[in-house]
Amino acid sequence: MSQENMMNNVLKPFSLEGKVALVTGASSGFGLHFAHVLAQAGAKVVLAARRTEKLLAACDDIITNGGQAHAVTMDVTDSGSIRAAFDEAEAYFGPINVVINNAGITIPKLLLDLSDDDWDNVIDTNLNGVAYVTREAGARMVKAGIQGSIVNISSITAERLQKCLTSYSAAKAAVVQFTKAAALEFARHNIRVNALCPGYFNTPLNSEWFKTEDGQALIKRVPTRRIGELHELNGPLLLLASDAGSLMTGSAVTVDGGHVLSEL
Repeated sequence: MSQENMMNNVLKPFSLEGKVALVTGASSGFGLHFAHVLAQAGAKVVLAARRTEKLLAACDDIITNGGQAHAVTMDVTDSGSIRAAFDEAEAYFGPINVVINNAGITIPKLLLDLSDDDWDNVIDTNLNGVAYVTREAGARMVKAGIQGSIVNISSITAERLQKCLTSYSAAKAAVVQFTKAAALEFARHNIRVNALCPGYFNTPLNSEWFKTEDGQALIKRVPTRRIGELHELNGPLLLLASDAGSLMTGSAVTVDGGHVLSEL
């Protein structure tokens, strides 16, 4: 067997050919990047968000580059909206067997300044949304009798704390424990549920902040002395989403340059 064939056999489990993947919060940041990566790995990708204007441009970009993509409107805090989005996605591409629960928001305020609505909005999107989408996806996979992979995007704030993020940290920590509980429940149906816990990454929303004095101070606290680039999430994402991680369920994979290991 040639070296090339051996390499292809090693990498084949990471392929998502024949898979249909749905990404929530796909209009920007991590979600937009994940949608492109899944398409490049061979999946038919459904991009979901509350507003579809940006999604349509992303779909066009994926299709132009040889992939397959479709946009659906989804509010992850609304079960009816979730059901309608899954119905539309299945009508277009067929049953969904990979889900990336990425939708999230943050309202950075001190706890004493957080209103009830501030708290509820963060918990609704970051925790309830993950639970509702996982429940809907799991029910449909079970009914269709298909194996599946659900990847919940948590954060290193599930392990370590940052000022002004009480609601966000609470939600992300709960996502990790929810992931384990759902993994245990879904295991008999051959549906894997894992969490990806990114640290700080360079995105269009925060790239300028990391150039500031505060941003540079944060970078100095990372043992590797740098933040991540989005492409460094590709491997962990595909490991959890694809058959390469077929024995992984209930795992929380941290990708942060050792940030959570930093000395107190």
